[in-house]
Amino acid sequence: MRPISRREFVAGVGATAALAALPLRSPSMSFNVSVLSDEISQDLGRALEVASKEFGLGYVDLREVNKKNIMNWDAKDVAEARRLLDRFQVRVACIASPIFKVDWPGAPRSKFSPKNAEFGAAFTYQQQDELIERAFDLARTFNTDRIRIFDFWRLEDPAPHRRAIDAKVREAAVKAGKRGLTLVVENEMACNTATGAEAARLLAAVTEPSLMLNWDPGNAAERDEVPYPDGYARLPKGRIGHVHCKDAVRGADGKWEWAAMGRGVIDWAGQFRALKQDGYRHAVTLETHWRGAGTPEESSRQSFAGMKELLLRAGAYAP
Repeated sequence: MRPISRREFVAGVGATAALAALPLRSPSMSFNVSVLSDEISQDLGRALEVASKEFGLGYVDLREVNKKNIMNWDAKDVAEARRLLDRFQVRVACIASPIFKVDWPGAPRSKFSPKNAEFGAAFTYQQQDELIERAFDLARTFNTDRIRIFDFWRLEDPAPHRRAIDAKVREAAVKAGKRGLTLVVENEMACNTATGAEAARLLAAVTEPSLMLNWDPGNAAERDEVPYPDGYARLPKGRIGHVHCKDAVRGADGKWEWAAMGRGVIDWAGQFRALKQDGYRHAVTLETHWRGAGTPEESSRQSFAGMKELLLRAGAYAP
């Protein structure tokens, strides 16, 4: 895939109207509750209809539409997404970019490096600086200050490259900070930062306030960390800037499998309660992944029902 040039992108989106300013959070919720739109449907209109009218949400995270990664959207794609967001009165909580989800140059190829595009993303290390600038433009266009990133496909021995990787992440965070934006690095089981312990190390090494954590307890569980309370206890609470919500369970073969929220082993009620008590006020985003209900839409519907019940139990939502 060849992404459009930044000049083409900026020229195209510059003419679109600003998104309507909607309430930041329902007064009955402790957090902004969001969902990754493509976890419901690759049809953005359908995803927004379900998220807004059925789930009652005012936020989504954007990652791909019609199997086209957001980093590859052209001006028409962006304009159509904005039209649909306005129509359904939904805001964007986070740009779910694939930035730094590539192999680190000079290191052995990671066994986690996919052979095919993942979520419509097939970019090289050499394209990352261009993607960062495009993500800044997308954040401005979609009226959000959050951009999700990673820290490169996981190495068997990251030690020889760790300082250089940290420096690259720091460089991106400095750029974001100058634009009033926040990068939220996701702990991803296939990347070098996968657990709460590893996330704490990264945040201690890269202290720029424009770098925060996209805390994903499900991913931490897949690395055999107990995400709450153990992994969460390691984290600097003021550096959590986004949260992904999915559940996990061990299959009969001992391997981790995704589950609907509330049907796995993660103590999500305790996690939501702790986030509320620790003053977290950003988004909690359903990233379903589980497909046990047959279709992405129905699986997301069931997982969101579980998530809502967990928020109620945690005292973070009042109907």
